[in-house]
Order: sequence, then C-alpha cells, then structure tokens
Amino acid sequence: MDGSEGQHVNRSAGRGWKASAAAVGAALLIAGCSSDGGGDPDPNGSPVQQQPRSSDPYWVDPQGNAAQQVAEYRHDGNDRDAKLIEKIARQPVAEWITDPDTAAAETQAREHTEAAAKADRDALLALYNIPHRDCGQYSKGGAADGDAYRAWIDGVAKGIGDRRATVILEPDALLHVVDGCTPGEFHGERFDLLKGAIEKLKSLKHTKVYLDGGNPGGPKPDDLYQPLKSAGIDQADGFAVNVSNFYGTQESTAFGKELSMKFGNKPFVIDTSRNGNGPYTEGNPDERWCNPPGRALGETPTTKTGDKAVDAYLWIKRPGESDGECKGGPPAGQWWPEYALGLAKGAE
Repeated sequence: MDGSEGQHVNRSAGRGWKASAAAVGAALLIAGCSSDGGGDPDPNGSPVQQQPRSSDPYWVDPQGNAAQQVAEYRHDGNDRDAKLIEKIARQPVAEWITDPDTAAAETQAREHTEAAAKADRDALLALYNIPHRDCGQYSKGGAADGDAYRAWIDGVAKGIGDRRATVILEPDALLHVVDGCTPGEFHGERFDLLKGAIEKLKSLKHTKVYLDGGNPGGPKPDDLYQPLKSAGIDQADGFAVNVSNFYGTQESTAFGKELSMKFGNKPFVIDTSRNGNGPYTEGNPDERWCNPPGRALGETPTTKTGDKAVDAYLWIKRPGESDGECKGGPPAGQWWPEYALGLAKGAE
C-alpha cells in the first residue's frame, strides 16, 4: 500500500519503561534547548522552551519518546547518540488519538490540549479510529461501527474544547476507498462519518481540520476529487499530503497543488517527518512504505513554508515509531530507537 499503514495503534503502550525523576528532568532540559534562542519559557517555570511561535506554533512534548531516549542515552554516557535523537526531541510531533474507548480518547485530547495551552502553543492531533481501519493490516481496528465513531468524535471534540488545535483527520480513510482496499459496502458510511467529524470539529472555536488527501505514490488527484468532496472537504480548512510517507517536499507540493486547484485552491499541509531522502525504491513494492531503510528526517515543522498554498510542514508521523512488524520492526506505533537514529543520521 502507498498510504500510512502501520501507524500508532500501540502508542499507548509506550516504551515499556518508567522514567526516573532524574531522567524526566534531563528530558525537560533537552527540550529546553530547542528554540535556538527564539522560544518562550514554559509558563509553569520549567526549563522547557518551545519553538518560536511565529514560525512553529505547535507544542513540543518534553516527555515524548524521543526526549526520554535522549535522557537515557545521556544517563549511559552516550552523548553521540543523544545528540542525534535531540533532532527529533526538539520538534513538535502529532499526538495520535487511536484508543476506541471514547472516555480514554476524550481524556487524551483534553490532557494534550491543556498541556499545549499552558505553554501558549497549539496542539497537533491525528485522529485514527475510522471503522474498518487499515483493511485488516498492521494497524487494523477502529471504532466498532458508525454510531461508536460518532460518539468517539463527540468525545474527542469535548476533550479539545475551546483550546487551539490542528487536527489531521483519519489517515488513509479515503485512499482505501479509492484503491478498493475498503469494501464498497462501507464507502457511503465512511463519507458520512468523515463529513460529520469535520462538522463537529469545525464547530469548536479554535480547531483547524485537515482531511488526509493522499500522496504522490497513491491515487491521482482526479480519483481523489469525488471522495474528498463526498467527505466534506469544502468544510475543512484543507487537506494533508504525504502522511506517514516518504515523498519529497517538492514532489508532495506539486501533488498538493494539483489537488488543491480542484477545490478552489484549498490549502494543504505536508508531512515532512521522514521525507529527507525521498521514498524507498527497492524491495517488495507493496511494503516500501513500511520501515524502509536509509531514510532521513525532512524539513522541520513550520508555518513559514514560503508557499501560500502550503499552510505548514508538519511532523505528523512520529519519527522513530515503527510502521509495523516488517523489516525487523516492532509492532506499529512502538518506539524503535535504532530506526530513529537512522533517520537522524540520514539528516546529517
């Protein structure tokens, strides 16, 4: 598949460690070095600094997997690898909300947006719970049915409230309609669920919504037009390109602009988290997207893209988290330090 299969369904399991107070403190200090002198101090008085809001308004989680890994490496005296993983720890990445339990999803959305608000930053969220998700592959699952999904969206929206948030809505949901991976009997429901999700999220005071719009290696813009239309793209702020994939920024921009023109120049965002070396072109074509070797971090997140059509470069896929159990990787969404190091080295 060309989409973002192998996502973050196991992310809540974390790394399986319990960070000590010293390790957490080290992680906070690491994140505090992130803004090159242009960030703002954390309002709670911690040493954390965020990236400059004018160019990168999204919240950096000082206790994310990358920050914890840096702390562990430093504790072990491994300064070289610590410095490499800092490239990830210093940047804002999306918080993936995947738990089908509505109460848990609401709590996750609330806690993340509250933490972002306390730092005067915007939360970046990826919602990934559509019924029949991922066609039974590495990230299979999702809500039990349409009613469960509607209730789940209501819960997430309640968790976000009036706080500032940018939402990437349901990676691959429309791609799998177009490529036939999702059975035709579910297509109508999927359009209705996505349209309802956009309407609900856009009823919030400070929430932006970008519906996943594919990538240069998947369905063509002509094939995506009607599905996006049926899913309510007109009511969204825009669409997302290259989510969890590896296509270069220039190629992704050209693809996005071709699609954008079909919707009156609708803006879009690009996932640049792992596209520094472009896509992998060897091995089984059906799994080139899954933990490909030799990749690199791409452009760091920013809203200053230099292109009025592109609202932001974002790290939607969390660099260093596995795409799935392929090429020696752990289950989808689990932190994989060796792969993270490879991405960081590739960006040197």
